[in-house]
Amino acid sequence: MSGQAGDGTILKHIQDLAAEEERLYGQARITEADRTRLKAIGVELDQCWDLLRQRRALREFGMNPEEAKLRPPDVVEKYEG
Repeated sequence: MSGQAGDGTILKHIQDLAAEEERLYGQARITEADRTRLKAIGVELDQCWDLLRQRRALREFGMNPEEAKLRPPDVVEKYEG
């Protein structure tokens, strides 16, 4: 996902990630590989939501939403308590 993706593309990616996450959690048995993937999905979801919030804020203040940048995981993960 890049900073140049439109809101619809970002939302679709969020939906796809959430569906994959739900599928993995719905399995009878979760493997170590599944746990690793679930962690990666969580980080990617945080990045996508952050990018979407940036775009909306830029738009709200009359700025170009295309200036929003996908922030690295270590930045968006610090937002959590």
